[in-house]
Order: sequence, then structure tokens, then C-alpha cells
Amino acid sequence: MTTTFTSTLPKVATARAARVRRFAYRGLAVALAGSLAVHLGFSLWPVEMPTAPDNVPLVATITEMPPPPKPVATPAPRPPKPRLKAPSSVTAPAPVALPAPEPEPTTIEPTPEAIAAGPALPTPTDVAPVLPPPAVPDVPVKTLPPRVDLVYKAFLGTRGFLIGEATYRFEHAVNEYRITTVGEARGLAALFLRGQGRLESRGTITAAGLRPLEFSVERGSRERRESALFDWETGIVTLHEQKTSPLELPTFDPLALMWQYYFTPPTADEVMVSVATTRRVARYSLTREGTDRIAWGQGEIDAERWHRRSEDGKTDAYFWLASSLRFIPVKIRVTNTDRGTVEALLDSIRVDEEVVPQ
Repeated sequence: MTTTFTSTLPKVATARAARVRRFAYRGLAVALAGSLAVHLGFSLWPVEMPTAPDNVPLVATITEMPPPPKPVATPAPRPPKPRLKAPSSVTAPAPVALPAPEPEPTTIEPTPEAIAAGPALPTPTDVAPVLPPPAVPDVPVKTLPPRVDLVYKAFLGTRGFLIGEATYRFEHAVNEYRITTVGEARGLAALFLRGQGRLESRGTITAAGLRPLEFSVERGSRERRESALFDWETGIVTLHEQKTSPLELPTFDPLALMWQYYFTPPTADEVMVSVATTRRVARYSLTREGTDRIAWGQGEIDAERWHRRSEDGKTDAYFWLASSLRFIPVKIRVTNTDRGTVEALLDSIRVDEEVVPQ
């Protein structure tokens, strides 16, 4: 009896190859979800502020960053007025001495010679010319528009495998700020990741830069929302599931750190900062290593290369700050020892079409 196996082997090989592809794609999805959900996001959309509708796009593109808004000084409370005590007894006012009458001025009759000469003419030094004040040109004061979008191209690895866009919107009013992202996977990543991810940072603008008050992460729905609350008076940050951690200065969340050096440019070559997410607070050292020429969406630009190391050694990151763009990051590279490498390159800076100087 002869047994034929020719029809079985191709099916086994095909099924095995399909399983390998599924595991490979699943690993890619885990890598994208872990790295981009916190650091970059996918194809992030505009987010509504209370005074601005969500569906208003930012269409104007600028190639230079205006100066940051200065914190508005709040007036100090006025001290209470002291109460006047009522006098215990009423006394008659003392008599006031009247001044002596002034003598009447003596009239001097002009001489015949003075009448014939007429009034005396003033000398040149007696009359000063009156000039009009110089005209001051009405120059509008440039400042940061109320809404600014930093639009990045997101790549998997360092070889330019494009996976979408990441947009970070900064909004401010008086001394308050809000940074928002809403992301949805595009392209290959959209085949494996469902739903939207939303990151948000709220806080105040101080003379030392940004001071976050709340950082939240929403993964797909409001039921999967986590937050970190910063209490600067007690020096405690409350994380997910009511875990707490002490606040060390300076401490930022990931979104506030992106904009911090726009407000306070770095002066030292090495800086220590703490970064709080919704799950933990990590301590990082930031080191300035040199200057590179970076090609971004609007041409080429010189940018300082900064290296960020975590104390546990699990995350390694580089980011390039452009001094001509007031130290906003033009390139970001995040490497996680468990999930691979993700890069983001600044593509454009978008603002409202009509910017009114403040």
C-alpha cells in the first residue's frame, strides 16, 4: 500500500507561516501601543477647550515661534483699614491766631525815558522752543497665539517607517495652560489597534515655566481613564489607584516637559528632572551632547541634541531642541528595551488663521 503525503505538507507549512505572521504582527502592535500611547500617540486630532469648539481646525502654518506669554501678576489683597476710635470727651478747639495783614505793594511810577523806550524785548535765552513729542510707531506686540499645534510625523524605528502623525495642541489663557492629544492608529497599526487614545495636561504658567496640576490618560473610552493629581502645597502627587509619591522640584508630566524649555530655556549642560505619569514617578538626567543639523518639514535647522536616561535603565531617549524655534523639540527618539524604538519629526507649526496681537 502506498501512502501519499504531498497534499498535507503544503497545508502544514501554510498554517505555520500564518501563525508566525500573527505573532509578529501582535508583537508589533504591543510595541506601538506601549511606546506611542504615552510618548507620541497616533494621528492626533484637535481637542476642544471650553471657549473654543473642537471642530475648528488650525490652518495657518508658521516657521518661527513667537515669545511665550508672561505670567499675569495677580493683585495682592488690600489690608483692612484701621478702625478710628471715638474720642472719650469733646474739647473745645484752641483759638487760632490770625496772620497779620500784608502791607499793600508800593506803586512805582515809570519815568519818561522808560515810557519813550517801550516794553523790554526778551532775550533769546528767555524763550525756549516747544517741540512736539516724537511720533512712536504703533508696532503690534508679538506673543504666543491662544492655540498652537505641533504636528509630528511618527516613525517606527530609525529607518523612516512612517506610521502616522502625532499632534500636540497647546492652549493658554491668563496663567492657565492645557496640552491635549487625541490619537487614532493609521496605516498598518490601525489593523491591530482599535479605538482612540487621549492624553491631557492641565496646569499653571509660572515664572519658572509650567507647573502641572493634572495629567490624564484615556485609552479608548472614559471608563479606561487614569489620572495623576499634583498637590504642590502638600508636595504629594496622587497616581492611579490612589497611590501617592512625593513631589520633587522640578517635576513634570510627559506633555508639560515637551513645552517646558520654550518657557525657560536650558542654561546648564546637565539637568535632573522628575517625570510623573499616571502609574509612577521616574527621575531622569538630561545631558546636552552637541548640535546637529536636522531636516524638518519646513527645511533644515540646527538643534541641540539632548540625551535622557532613566535611573532604572529601561528607557533611553534623545530629543533635539532648536534654539531658533525657542527650544521646542524638532525631533524625538524613544527607545524602550522591551518595545523597540519610535521617532517623531516636527512637520509643521499651526496656529489660527487670524492671530490678534495681545
